[in-house]
Amino acid sequence: MAQCRLVLLFASVLWIVVVVNASAGDADPVYNHIVQVMQPCNVMNRGVLQGMMIILSGVEGPYGELTCSISPENYHVYVVLIFITISWFYSCVMPCGIRNFLFARACVEQCEKTGCVGDNCFQHCKFSSDGVPIDGPWFLQEPLYQRWKQWDCHTDCRYHCMFDREEEREKLGYKPIKYHGKWPFQRVYGIQEPVSVALSAINLAMQFHGWVSFFILVNYKLPLRPNRRTYYEYTGLLHLYGLLAMNSWLWSAVFHTRDVELTEKLDYSSAVALLGFSLIVAILRAFKVRDEAARVMVAAPLIAFVTTHILYLNFYKLDYGLNMKVCIGMGLAQLLIWAVWARVTRHPSRWKLWVVAAGGGLAMLLDIYDFPPYLKFVDAHALWHAITIPLTFLWWSFIRDDAEFRTSSLLKKTK
Repeated sequence: MAQCRLVLLFASVLWIVVVVNASAGDADPVYNHIVQVMQPCNVMNRGVLQGMMIILSGVEGPYGELTCSISPENYHVYVVLIFITISWFYSCVMPCGIRNFLFARACVEQCEKTGCVGDNCFQHCKFSSDGVPIDGPWFLQEPLYQRWKQWDCHTDCRYHCMFDREEEREKLGYKPIKYHGKWPFQRVYGIQEPVSVALSAINLAMQFHGWVSFFILVNYKLPLRPNRRTYYEYTGLLHLYGLLAMNSWLWSAVFHTRDVELTEKLDYSSAVALLGFSLIVAILRAFKVRDEAARVMVAAPLIAFVTTHILYLNFYKLDYGLNMKVCIGMGLAQLLIWAVWARVTRHPSRWKLWVVAAGGGLAMLLDIYDFPPYLKFVDAHALWHAITIPLTFLWWSFIRDDAEFRTSSLLKKTK
């Protein structure tokens, strides 16, 4: 609003100057100026003179009125009017997303030429994409530990231009916006989302701890069958689940460290594979499917669906909306299965399933209802990672309890 008032004020002065400079013989001086135009302007204005306003002949509306008459001989007046109109449209009408895109593009182009964004300069623009110096000797080649992150001149310019833009928006009281579909995160030692990386690593450690403790329990602490196999019927399934879970969190940490096409596809694919297999485990355990043929009949359609979806994401189109719907659908399905089963069963550790189901639903809501990163580090996705840490501990605790419960029940039947 304040910027548009400056536009009106300065343009009014320009208009008066144009009228005063008109020749004495002009037959149609401007008269009856009533200027009360107050158009709202909710985006920043950079690179355009902020002293322009829209002056149109015979404009009437809720914001005021301007009446003028201009002769064809005063061509310079028409030129000024056209320039003012374009300037006003740019500063007060153009959508914020287009404005940000145009600014970012100009900023990146300038940065790639100079290697600087404002007072902030960096060395990547002195190297080509393969790390070879552009204007220096070979021994100044960029280190491998920096090149593997693929932070080159273009990506660094995009990053610094993004934060230069955000600093200006913050000064004017505007909230952060997404750039290229991503929130602006503060990098730490080249890591794009340090909080999400740390939480992914903790989840990976929790999955590893849970899987190892389960492995030790069923193979060394609980009784075994005469053929040295475990009494627990779902041992093999849960071993495979543990491996898929660790793989998923590994690629999550890698993806949040550096977001490129390869790491993004690996993260999405491993997450879909884990959710699909978790749904299979939920169905087989809740409905007590023990026969191998029946297990194949249940698992085959889900494996085919998950495989098709992963191939679609990797080789046809990385559709974020479709992938979100698929993941939410499989996640809700297994949470519902576990919650209903915990309600009808007499399992001694069913309360752990209720907590996991409730916490999983809350975590899913965080991943759906996104919000800007707090202090440029913690967003909704990072909080989702944080919630899954205690849920992972409870989940593996339930699995161990379930193994002990099923083994005890089967031993009683054999006796």
